[in-house]
Amino acid sequence: MTACGTDDDPITDIPVQPNPEEPGDNGNSGSGNDNGNNDNGNNEGENNMNRSMTIRVGGHSFDATLVDNATARAFAALLPMTVTMNELNGNEKYHYLSENLPTDSYRPGTIRNGDLMLYGSNCVVLFYETFASSYSYTRIGQLGNPSGLASVLGQGNVSVTFEINNN
Repeated sequence: MTACGTDDDPITDIPVQPNPEEPGDNGNSGSGNDNGNNDNGNNEGENNMNRSMTIRVGGHSFDATLVDNATARAFAALLPMTVTMNELNGNEKYHYLSENLPTDSYRPGTIRNGDLMLYGSNCVVLFYETFASSYSYTRIGQLGNPSGLASVLGQGNVSVTFEINNN
C-alpha cells in the first residue's frame, strides 16, 4: 500500500531510501522533536511559526499540529487551501500540489490514523487508518484527535480545507 495513486505517479519513480537508524517503528508519532531522530523536526531556529492548523471536511473540523521542519513551513505558506483529495487503498486520501516542497523523507514503519505526510516532493497524504508501511514520507503534521476521521472522509474523493489557526 502506498500513497498517491499509481495512475498519476508510478511508485518506481521514487526510490525508497533505507534509514539505518530506523529498524522499525520507534513509536514516534511526530508530535514533537524529542529525540532528533526520524521525526523530521529539522529545528532550524524558526520556532515562531504558528504550528496549529485546522483540517475541515464538510461540517467537521479536526485540529492538527504541524511539525517544525522546512516541509511543514512550506506547506503552511500555501494555506488556506481547499483541495480534492483522492481515495487510495482504504486508508488514505492524497492530493498532488502544483509545486514541490522541501523533503526530508524517512520510513516511519507505522503510519498512524491522523498522520499528514508528504510522499515524494508534492503529494500531500492524509492517513485515516493505522498500518505498517515500508514507504518513505516526510512528516508534515498530526491530528490531535483523529477519531471519526475515517467516517468523515468517506470512501471516495473528498474536498478538504487546510488552514492555519490565528491564535
